[in-house]
Amino acid sequence: MFFETFNKILYSDTLVPDIFITEYMPSMDGDCLKIYVHCLFLCKYNKFASTEELSKKLGIDINKVKDALFYLENLGILARKDKSNSIILADLKEKEIAKIYRMKNTSSPDEAVLSSNRNKKRNNIITQINNTFFQGTMSPSWYTDIDAWFDKYMFEEDVMFALFQYCYDHNGLNKNYIIKVGESWHSKKIINSFDLDNYSIENQNYKDVRSNVVKKLRRKAPLTEYEEECIQRWVNVYRYNFEIIELALKKTVTKAEANFKYIDTIITDWHKNGLKTKEEVIVYDTNGKSSVKQTKDTAVPQRGNFDQRIYDDDYYDSLYKNPKKSKTV
Repeated sequence: MFFETFNKILYSDTLVPDIFITEYMPSMDGDCLKIYVHCLFLCKYNKFASTEELSKKLGIDINKVKDALFYLENLGILARKDKSNSIILADLKEKEIAKIYRMKNTSSPDEAVLSSNRNKKRNNIITQINNTFFQGTMSPSWYTDIDAWFDKYMFEEDVMFALFQYCYDHNGLNKNYIIKVGESWHSKKIINSFDLDNYSIENQNYKDVRSNVVKKLRRKAPLTEYEEECIQRWVNVYRYNFEIIELALKKTVTKAEANFKYIDTIITDWHKNGLKTKEEVIVYDTNGKSSVKQTKDTAVPQRGNFDQRIYDDDYYDSLYKNPKKSKTV
């Protein structure tokens, strides 16, 4: 007996792996998604389709079709056979299992205990990340990636959770964006919540100053990368507040072609001359460098700021002979 299936398109289904939905789809645009699903459909029936036919069938420009196929190939979702001009779709489930599997190495008893305690904390925070940001449907590859980020960035558990919270709040819950923010935090020596709190305070201070600078200069165009670096240096390196920075901004009123380089030159000069307060800057700009230095050098000391009276021997002898007189001296 021969058993045959009789399937019509009306009654058939094209299965899309859940791992594709959780792992790959969020970073794809609509064209890539359409092409991948259509490729799944064609593979099921072993059908042939050229790029031109894909373009006409899906209503996508042919150059975009080529770009999408190249993008999917770079992701490892599909592969091309040069000789036969055919496309093979990867088994995404097998691909993820290969990424998750790790060769187990032996450890000493102490190392095993340490690793066990550490893994308990990590597993707890990864579970919280899964439930909070992925509604319990986090892709398996995220587990290995987060574990690798722990080792790479040396974040404590609460900082790792804060990393996902920050990216989630900024609509960037994808791996490339998370890595970018993680690298930035790591470069700023953030390890624990105390480090993160200090960074958050500095970052908020920078944002406030940046907002005030843009407002005072009436800038409509976004700041350039160079201008952003200038403001960060004024705030985080020179430790100047906006009151001091505003003194430099006011100097642009008399300059026809004032720019950030001009402002940065002024503020950097203040920093090089050790000016730390608004009052010191005003004195410096009013009277010049020498007056500020003179003010610091000639400040009246709190001790030894008077001439000592000198007494001779006859005066001390008189104290013993006339004790009553000494009380009135």
